[in-house]
Amino acid sequence: MFDSPEKLVLGLVTGILFGFLLQKGQVAKFEVIVGQFLFRDWTVVKIMGTAVVVGSVGVHALVMADMASLHIRPAQLAGVLFGAVCFGIGMAVLGYCPGTSVAACGEGRRDAMIGVLGMFAGAALYVALYEQIAPLTQSLGDWGKVTLPEVTGTSPWLWVALLVVGGAVAMFLDSTRRGTSIVSAGARQRANAHR
Repeated sequence: MFDSPEKLVLGLVTGILFGFLLQKGQVAKFEVIVGQFLFRDWTVVKIMGTAVVVGSVGVHALVMADMASLHIRPAQLAGVLFGAVCFGIGMAVLGYCPGTSVAACGEGRRDAMIGVLGMFAGAALYVALYEQIAPLTQSLGDWGKVTLPEVTGTSPWLWVALLVVGGAVAMFLDSTRRGTSIVSAGARQRANAHR
């Protein structure tokens, strides 16, 4: 039922590290997440995008080294859509996602604590209503445990490489945009100083 103590300790340590990084990255703050929804603050996308890229490289490297295994969930499109709608509504109302809400609890934010209680209540409700919900989640079919490399007949490393390149391009474009805005702000300051 449980993994080895070493794996459990590793999970605990990496979870604490992940929460620490979420907090240091400021994404455990309601204001930052709302700023993302309003397209004013891209901190959340930058941090989570970086986590996806680094995680993809790490997970596939661990799988290749036979130190981990992938457990793929069945691709049930209706279930994914239903879950995405629930997730999106919850995040928009609460202002946190599950990970950031737990990190915000660690900061002592009461609104996040209420949200975590709501997540537990939602999970319990899902378990209680699973028999009634299951036909809905499978209404658009069950595609099985498929991955993009399997569907396309390509190496998983191709997709990891695409993520890395996409992340690098996004970081370059962001640094270029920020550099341009800093230069234009400096030019405005110099122009105002000459008046």
